[in-house]
Amino acid sequence: MARPEPRRIARAVWLTRAGMVWEALAAAFWPLGVVLAGALSALAFGVTDLISARGLLLALALVGAAVALALVWGGRRFHRPSLQAARGRVDASLPGRPLSALRDRMAVGAGDGGADALWQAHQARMAREAQAARAIAPDARLRWRDPVALRLAGMVALVMAVLFAPAGQFGQGLAALGATFRPLPEQRPDVGAAPAWEGWAEPPAYTRRPTIYLNDLAEGQGLDLPKGSKLSFRIYGEGATLRQDLADGVTGEPAAPELIALRSGHVEIGGRSFAITVTPDAAPEVRPVVQPDRRADGRFVQPFAASDDNGVVSGKATITLDLAAVDRRYGLAVAAEPRDPVVIDLPMPATGSRKQLRGQLVADLARHPWANLPVTVSLEVRDGIDQAGRSAPVAMVLPGRRFFDPTAAALVEIRRDLLWSRQNARRSAEVLRAISWQPQDFMDPALVEGLQGAIGTLEAGPLTEASRNALAQVLWDAAVALEDGGLADALERMTQAQERLSEAIRNGASPDEVQRLMDELRKATDAYTDMLAQKGQDPAQKFDRSKQQGQRVTGDQIQKMMDEIQRLMNEGRMAEAQELLEQFNRMMQNMRVTQGEDGEGGRQRPGDRLAETLRQQQRLADEAMRQMQDQYGQWQQSPQQGESGQQGKDGQQGDAGQDLADRQRQLREDLGRQRGLLPGRGTPQGDEARRSLDEAGRAMEQAEQALREGDPSAAMEGQAQAIQNMREGIRSLGQMQAQNQPGQEGQPQQGGQQGGPEGPEGQRGGQRGLDQAWRDGQRTDPLGRPSTGNGNDITSGDPLAEGPDPARRARDLQDEIRRRSGERDRPRDERDYLGRLLDNF
Repeated sequence: MARPEPRRIARAVWLTRAGMVWEALAAAFWPLGVVLAGALSALAFGVTDLISARGLLLALALVGAAVALALVWGGRRFHRPSLQAARGRVDASLPGRPLSALRDRMAVGAGDGGADALWQAHQARMAREAQAARAIAPDARLRWRDPVALRLAGMVALVMAVLFAPAGQFGQGLAALGATFRPLPEQRPDVGAAPAWEGWAEPPAYTRRPTIYLNDLAEGQGLDLPKGSKLSFRIYGEGATLRQDLADGVTGEPAAPELIALRSGHVEIGGRSFAITVTPDAAPEVRPVVQPDRRADGRFVQPFAASDDNGVVSGKATITLDLAAVDRRYGLAVAAEPRDPVVIDLPMPATGSRKQLRGQLVADLARHPWANLPVTVSLEVRDGIDQAGRSAPVAMVLPGRRFFDPTAAALVEIRRDLLWSRQNARRSAEVLRAISWQPQDFMDPALVEGLQGAIGTLEAGPLTEASRNALAQVLWDAAVALEDGGLADALERMTQAQERLSEAIRNGASPDEVQRLMDELRKATDAYTDMLAQKGQDPAQKFDRSKQQGQRVTGDQIQKMMDEIQRLMNEGRMAEAQELLEQFNRMMQNMRVTQGEDGEGGRQRPGDRLAETLRQQQRLADEAMRQMQDQYGQWQQSPQQGESGQQGKDGQQGDAGQDLADRQRQLREDLGRQRGLLPGRGTPQGDEARRSLDEAGRAMEQAEQALREGDPSAAMEGQAQAIQNMREGIRSLGQMQAQNQPGQEGQPQQGGQQGGPEGPEGQRGGQRGLDQAWRDGQRTDPLGRPSTGNGNDITSGDPLAEGPDPARRARDLQDEIRRRSGERDRPRDERDYLGRLLDNF
């Protein structure tokens, strides 16, 4: 009896046999595989769409015959390999054929001790040789059976079909094959079709409402349509007629009637009746949100709100001269030349609904002839059918740039008189002669030469409109040059270059474009600093007001900032370059603010402005708290107020949140400008104050975002953090100022009790109160409690916590927070927020 083979040898034999089976199948049926691959590839590439049904049957017969022949040919040649054949193939691959030797039996010499030992040694050696058995790789030798490589052509066709054939084409081909075997439909005599119809109601396109399929409406269901909606029908067959009383008539063909719904009524067709209510389109409405204010930069800013039942399409603001309110003296005494009203398009959102709009119109009208004159402003919006809604005219003085240099102001007034009427030419020439009399001590020679040319133009004869406008531009440029020596224009070019570079980085512009804009910014910065040097000034004089402490931003520091921005962009660190550009932009804004303050002659201490900003932030936080209480229905009100107040609360919640967000943004921008004006740059206290205000700005930004998203709870967290950081910044500022005035330590001062506007150290009375308060170590927490027990005033006579007893108010506030946090019927978000307040404070 043969001994069982080891598992390793048995597995090698089994795998070799499987390979031999594949060899036999491939050798016998490779023609069948080629035929099937070609047929499937043809179906996948849509061969059924290229031939007729008769040709498709013929092709199917040919393929069937080829498949049958290949099956017969392969069946006759296929022989299943035996296990012994597989063992023999493995045995033949080993030296000495050990598998056969292991199955041998000793025929002669059995029982002889020596012969038995020799036989056992031989069997052991064969067993060791058999351990090297491995499966033999199959080889069908198709290269000899298929010398023209038809098998490869079929394989390539099949792979191409899988990769590139249209999706679903194979299924369509099979369906086409199946259709050739379906019986033809039974021919029936023609019968008359029953009356049928379809109808659609299409509202006007400007309403942005979908088309309604009338057949899908339930029996007896009414329909509300805007006025001007188009009803169209398609009638199939005969017997269905249309009756209606919505329109004056029906247009279109009898089988496709159409009508425009102008009034409410009924439509009957094919046994169905529809009651249609036509809603007239209401006229849009617009109103100014607040009274337009006069801005220092001369820009016209008008917030507005507009609404329409279907959406506002366009709007405009019309500015008209209020002639009755003009002070008709001097150059304005003559009759004004007719001038068209100023029409400015209102900004409209590019996407989204326009049913409720809140926006802000901003326009630079500082150079307009009506600048600084009384005007009336009226707003107008239109809807999709050109209905207009207008607001009541608002009287105001059109904003314009203010000139503080007397000569510049006189030139601007002459320009205004010439634009008012060309009859003022002779009078303007006389005034210009007086202005330019003996100009050696106060006027640049080039400017004098330009004014002399203007005088000659005015005295030469009647002015044309073109020459008058050119002369007005010359006078404006001369006034600006006298006012700030061209610094404003240079600063404007530098700011515009920075804004363009920031926009390019945000939009992912090409490296060449970014480099070009960077070079433009560098040139504009160099031109601005050169102009300052020519006037004997320094950037620090425009940026930092603390000259007595020697903290300035020099031209070299600005150049270093430019170099750092360039390095970050070269390294591909665009996010960091963008952040540094934003810091540079804040510097530019601070320069603008400083120029305005210098020109007006006023000088407000940073501590005063910070204290006022802190008070405004506290008031804003109180309003956010009220909004959150209104949102959850917990604002304390009388029962009579509860019912009426709740009805309008939901509609007003969104507008109130956006208004608070806009005010929060204004506070954040104002805080950013104040940070740039802080003294003590480079000192520990000054740097600490700036860091605190930076954190306050970030908290304000988070609060603004939360207000816009309608999350007053998160907004209050950000506002509380901003208040805390601002207090820390003011504390650091007070400590720095106390160190700079050691001689006054311990001397209590009352704001406003000094004889002059400024004390020995150049500080005003109100600022001395701020310094003294912080020298005493004062500090309050967000609940208004003094953390050091030395009072709670950070400005002269103005306690941050309202009421006569801030400590008592803080305790009452804490008790109220604890009471509300314990009420389980309050929303979870509010209770979590109140709990965090108690944990922190």
